[in-house]
Amino acid sequence: MKVQELCPHLTTLTEVTIENGYVCEECMKQNRQWVHLRTCQTCGITLCCDDSPQAHMSLHIKKSHHAVIASAEPGERWLWCYTDNSFSEY
Repeated sequence: MKVQELCPHLTTLTEVTIENGYVCEECMKQNRQWVHLRTCQTCGITLCCDDSPQAHMSLHIKKSHHAVIASAEPGERWLWCYTDNSFSEY
């Protein structure tokens, strides 16, 4: 995994979790649509991105203070740390 040297959240991550269901759990409850999906690397929940109307992952991060998400999009292999605004491909 390639990581930025300055972000301890990314450098201490030892395994990347990606949910296989390919649905935003909150959008499904609300019968809403999403654009892209992200998986929280702390708790494993998969939610929609900021380009989606509900931006559920950002809401989750604000409430939970979890730091790192991974793209759950097929073929994408990247991480984002909300705390340090750091990006890394893996």
